[in-house]
Amino acid sequence: MTIHKEGYKSIAITGLLYVIINYLSFSWLSFAHPVISWLIFAVTTFLLVFIISFFRIPNRTFTVRQGAIVAPADGKVVVIEETHDPEYFHGQRLQISVFMSPANVHVNRCPIDGEVVYTKYHKGKYLVAWDPKSSTENERHSVVLNTGKGEILVKQIAGALAKRISNYLRQGQQVKQNQELGFIRFGSRVDLLLPVGTKVNVKIGDKVKGGVTVLAEI
Repeated sequence: MTIHKEGYKSIAITGLLYVIINYLSFSWLSFAHPVISWLIFAVTTFLLVFIISFFRIPNRTFTVRQGAIVAPADGKVVVIEETHDPEYFHGQRLQISVFMSPANVHVNRCPIDGEVVYTKYHKGKYLVAWDPKSSTENERHSVVLNTGKGEILVKQIAGALAKRISNYLRQGQQVKQNQELGFIRFGSRVDLLLPVGTKVNVKIGDKVKGGVTVLAEI
């Protein structure tokens, strides 16, 4: 396991606060109120471990297969339905959405090889990520990949806790399956918009692993 670069600053700040808070707690409170000091220690230790865990990149064997659409993120499948895309395709597409809880790995990955033909950041709201309106009203970043067999849209969506979306791709870039696409902090979701009729290999409620689970095939 390694730590993602997005976490270096957050972990450093959290670690510094952890040391300061516990130093002050055990220096000033431990003699008169030892229980409170140990409670503060337990809570701050939990928060530090959570922050480190949030930015983890676990070691795993990725799925590399032509025509396979692998999960762009860890989480749970919450949507599989046909929907109208008003942003890029302006028509019907098959939507598969993966919800990421704060406990999931939050690095996002390219689901397939392709060329980046569109990338756009949208300001927006911070509705809970499972709200259907979050796909079009929340802060989000959309990327369209031309796979050679058609185009797919990958949409990073901020949630009620997610306040920062990072996207690493640029228009005209050639990307490989499982290459890092971006990162979302503190719980959110990723939508895939695929051609209608695409073969789907998962069902609602399935837990998936980014870069490993095959969501669909084209």
